[in-house]
Amino acid sequence: MNKPPRKPNKATSAASSDDTLPDNQDLEENPATATITVSAVEVPELTEEEQCDRLHLERKVERAFFEAGKALTELRDRRLYRSTHKTFEEYCRERFGFSRRQPYHLIEAAVIFDNLVEKCERNVHILPTNEWQIRPLSKLDADIQPEAWEQAVESANGKVPSHRIVKDVVQRIMERTQVPNTYQLGEVCQILAKDNPELRGKGGCWGIVSQVNDFSCTVKLWDGEYTVGLRHLKSYNYLPAECEQMQVICDRISRVYSSSLEESVQKFLESLGKLNRAYLTALEEKFLRVLESEHGSEIIR
Repeated sequence: MNKPPRKPNKATSAASSDDTLPDNQDLEENPATATITVSAVEVPELTEEEQCDRLHLERKVERAFFEAGKALTELRDRRLYRSTHKTFEEYCRERFGFSRRQPYHLIEAAVIFDNLVEKCERNVHILPTNEWQIRPLSKLDADIQPEAWEQAVESANGKVPSHRIVKDVVQRIMERTQVPNTYQLGEVCQILAKDNPELRGKGGCWGIVSQVNDFSCTVKLWDGEYTVGLRHLKSYNYLPAECEQMQVICDRISRVYSSSLEESVQKFLESLGKLNRAYLTALEEKFLRVLESEHGSEIIR
């Protein structure tokens, strides 16, 4: 009787009886046990010269907005734009691509930066690095700005504070020292330009309060409306009848001034915008009526 064929034995390798897996199998099937060797790279310390260069370049970055503000101040004050442009705003827009307010923000920031450098006692090495960080400080008097900046640095744990942190500190100080806004609609006030670049050329002008805000008033002048902080306003304390009369005069000047006029005529109207009395003289009244007649804006009363 024939015996059934014998099954062949399975071939086995010497490695099959070894508990150690091949290197590639160990990495693929057991990634948790894989070991990666990283060679340490030594980072050389800065030399003394490199440290000085770094500090110098950092200071240039920090002061970039300050230098821009100082340069714009000189360009404006010396009217170095006059050979190509009629106004400073037009020059800044076409030369640098600035909006109307941007150069004034930089100019004001340079003034604030100088004030912080001069008066800050603590954390004097922590200074603003851009205009946006210190813009909220423009709402405070110069003698309070250093205190506000130091508080903001402290809130930022000794680092350069953000715009939001500075704004919060300024808001708390304003609430603490808030003076009630007692101005009323229709009241006649004088503009005190002081160190506010946005009011340049408006110092001594009178205006009519058209809106009362928490910390400012919107004031109508002969050439438009301006939002002015309380410290930049001074009431003339006119009687109600005098305020109404000045409102009429303001409206009359505005109607004429909006037209395209010769420079001499504009200067005359601007002089009326700086009157410190609640009436026009007979000659002023006569000139204004002539201008109203010429430009078809005479008021019928």
